[in-house]
Amino acid sequence: MQRKVIVFGGGGQLGFELCREFKAREWSVLRFDRQALDITDSAAVERAIGEADPQVVINSAAYNQVDIAESEPLAAYQVNALAVRNFALACRQSGAQLVHFSTDYVFDGKKGSPYSETDPPRPLGAYGVSKLAGELYAQAYLEDPLVIRTSGVFGPAGTSTRRGNFPELMLRLAQSKTPIRVVEDHIASPSYAPAMASRTADLVERRISGLFHMGGGEPISWYAYAKLIFELSNTPAVLQATDEREYRTAARRPKFSALSNEKIERLGIAPMPSLREALTQYLEARKHPNAYQSA
Repeated sequence: MQRKVIVFGGGGQLGFELCREFKAREWSVLRFDRQALDITDSAAVERAIGEADPQVVINSAAYNQVDIAESEPLAAYQVNALAVRNFALACRQSGAQLVHFSTDYVFDGKKGSPYSETDPPRPLGAYGVSKLAGELYAQAYLEDPLVIRTSGVFGPAGTSTRRGNFPELMLRLAQSKTPIRVVEDHIASPSYAPAMASRTADLVERRISGLFHMGGGEPISWYAYAKLIFELSNTPAVLQATDEREYRTAARRPKFSALSNEKIERLGIAPMPSLREALTQYLEARKHPNAYQSA
């Protein structure tokens, strides 16, 4: 019997790559994007999972407008937390494994070094609180969920999704020829979506459950990240460093939210690529936009 997976959030950067990866591994893939199904509707979620009867349910959908979440925390909580409860209850009913993606923003950034799965979470705002609640719902209702925290996801499908990603934002701003100011006192570990998808499929096919971090290859400031984008794309840009004090946002963000991949690598899962390697692949993929128009 062919293995079957449902991917919720299939229209996003990560969801697109998950669908493609599992299809390449000869799984039957059913994809839902936000237009196809409202994941905050518990009856609709239960019906979709019950009718499909998959072995695996993947939730890559998220409300990730960090600043706007401060003025509409309920909307963030409905998508990032209560919708995960809907998935968990439906998976418990059907016997499917739930794979849920969370975020580095469950941490406060005060550790000063990459976070491991045993570090206590302490979110700084509505978005992080909602994502942590989603993790807890998955773990409360299910015996074997796979929860994966990631950081600054970017992938080629971001060239055609509505919100894009950080590389697309930088390349777009460079066209204006005006100075681009990026914070250099905030550190993350940007994660490449195709690499995440392949490693997620490896975990699923090995029937692994638990909490894992899947950040990019190394910690890097957003300023250095932008500088690398312009270097590798040969894009002229006037890039200026700024900091948290000068660049105020509605939401507080962790200043050092890079993730350690040590736990997942101990299982024999391939290390995530370096950011230089991932960006090189990303920029090459941008030359073939038609391949990502269905995202």
